[in-house]
Amino acid sequence: MLVVNERVEPADLIVVALGSRGAGVLEAADLVHSGVAKQVAVFTDTSDTVVDREFMRRGISYEDAAALSVRQLRALGVDTIDRIPGSVTGTEDEGPVLADWCDQHGFRSVVVVSGSDHSRRLRRVLHRSMKGHQTRVTVHPARYSVFDPDRWWETRGGIRLEVEELEKLLLDVVRHPIS
Repeated sequence: MLVVNERVEPADLIVVALGSRGAGVLEAADLVHSGVAKQVAVFTDTSDTVVDREFMRRGISYEDAAALSVRQLRALGVDTIDRIPGSVTGTEDEGPVLADWCDQHGFRSVVVVSGSDHSRRLRRVLHRSMKGHQTRVTVHPARYSVFDPDRWWETRGGIRLEVEELEKLLLDVVRHPIS
């Protein structure tokens, strides 16, 4: 119920969803190497200025999630990487920011890599946000996600992820019944 399974076709761009972390980075690199797209984009996460200042005060540069993803993608052989600017703190923010950015850059097709447990809700958000825009979006769950849809009930972490994402998905359905 939580995992979407859409067919991935060649696209202009692969986008790593904010919460997909390393699983999304690995999947995006695999998609690039399999010829789905040559370019990857990551969301610029909203930095925590208190944390940033404390790292700097201690003489340590702070690497946010976007910088880490860019570094990992380069290490995995991905050459063309963009950072999507905008204030993105969660799933609801990703849709409008991605829609505007795709319009600015003229992308016609995008594959968004997500954690498997999060893919259905993300698809709903992106579907709403992309209405009236020229970009076709496919949501692709990362194979390396911690969440296993076939065995989630066997671990405490799997049960927690199932319950949390199911609650969020149900809330999304209640708030946006036709989506």
